[in-house]
Amino acid sequence: MSTVQGDHRLEGNEPSEAQPPSDSDQPTTEARPRTRTARQSDGSGGRRRSRAATQVAEVATPVEEGAPSATEIVGPPKPRLLDLYRSEVVPAMMREFGYRNVMEVPRLKKVVLNVGLGEALTNPRAMESATKDLTTISGQKPVVTKAKKSIAGFKLRQGNTIGLAVTLRGVRMYHFMDRLLNTALPRIRDFRGVSPASFDGRGNYSLGIREQIIFPEVDYGQIERIRGFQVTITTSARTDGEATRLLALLGMPFARPSSS
Repeated sequence: MSTVQGDHRLEGNEPSEAQPPSDSDQPTTEARPRTRTARQSDGSGGRRRSRAATQVAEVATPVEEGAPSATEIVGPPKPRLLDLYRSEVVPAMMREFGYRNVMEVPRLKKVVLNVGLGEALTNPRAMESATKDLTTISGQKPVVTKAKKSIAGFKLRQGNTIGLAVTLRGVRMYHFMDRLLNTALPRIRDFRGVSPASFDGRGNYSLGIREQIIFPEVDYGQIERIRGFQVTITTSARTDGEATRLLALLGMPFARPSSS
């Protein structure tokens, strides 16, 4: 049996030297599969970034000089009445009453708005309407007041809802007082000033508002009916004279005594 020479396929299992593959046969870098780490590093594949990571990246993006930051929180404007109190009222009262310390000067402590709703016993919509109006005027949601005892003559039982109340302090108090003194009171029909005799003897002043529509933020076409409410201004004054002067310097339009 003759042997076949020149054919390396029949001479053992060792392969002969093969020629190097051409460039077309080698896999390119784009065609090679990338690992999971590589896909996550360049962000072109793999899992999508979470919403929180996207927001953090947006916040961390540099902004132009002078432009507001994305994380900057814009608060309410500074009350004008508070600036007036610190710049003009305090020095004036220290000269007039001889206070030696700035902390002795009377100041506003709180303002309470109170609405009586006896009609809520028969009109279920009265409470909802009054709550909307008082929230619009004060900028704060009121609390519900209930009857402390039963009165048979008024068909009232203990625990019935009969009113609303709002207590304002700090920035909201000064904003409300600014709108009350400079915008709402001058809109009262035939207004000639408020009574200077409505103090309680301890520096607190009470004022009755007959119509809530004197506040410009209340839409006349959206109200159910005309309602009034009471405003109680609590100060740190020790006497009614000091409280009167404090409110007068803040802009309270007291009526002049009629000359007989």
